[in-house]
Amino acid sequence: MSPIADLARAVAQMGDRRFLGVLFWSLCLTVLVLAGVFWGAMLLLGAFLPETVVLPWLGEVTFIDNMASWAAVGVMLALSVVLMVPVAAIVVGFFLDGIVSAVEARHYPQLAPVSGLGIKEQLWDSLVFFGVVVGANLVALLIYLLVAPLAPFIFWIVNGFLLGREYFTLVAARRSGMEGAKELRRRHGVRIWLLGICMAIPLSVPLLNLIVPILGVAIFTHQYHRLTGTRAVP
Repeated sequence: MSPIADLARAVAQMGDRRFLGVLFWSLCLTVLVLAGVFWGAMLLLGAFLPETVVLPWLGEVTFIDNMASWAAVGVMLALSVVLMVPVAAIVVGFFLDGIVSAVEARHYPQLAPVSGLGIKEQLWDSLVFFGVVVGANLVALLIYLLVAPLAPFIFWIVNGFLLGREYFTLVAARRSGMEGAKELRRRHGVRIWLLGICMAIPLSVPLLNLIVPILGVAIFTHQYHRLTGTRAVP
């Protein structure tokens, strides 16, 4: 029941100013990424598709490019599901400390404040995790094509492992250090993986996936304190 209780606490805190700030920036980041990919896809289609096509009996057809544009919109809606995983990777690197601090200030006020990661460390970790997520999903894409009916489950399992591993490690490292975080992760690997899968599933739902990185950090913060025996304030 602890993940459900922690989810309820995270949802109840969504009105927190720091949570809303991260939601705003993650929304901006998502829109920018999708707009960039859409722009690139339209340029690619424009380079290969003619504006008009001459068909037997019908003559000149001019709506091919419009059809391609609508098809590109559909493709981008589908890609938005996959793109949210690397977006979640970027969000955790840049905004994790603010979310964790907000959760601890509300539910664990007895804890002494700790200094978060520096800007360079955050940037480096975000880039490394982003690369790992993109690489793993490119490899998984080949598997999706081979066993299409199992693609959603593979997506959840792979990204659940990656997201759970990264989110928990970064949350735990703030107070336990990197070695302590890795040790906790080794001892509770299955639990962390399952929580990561619970995070990856809603990431595949458009719009809902925008708040998943924030809720994920909050839930893993509560889980870390559960595992270390720190009692939360109701």
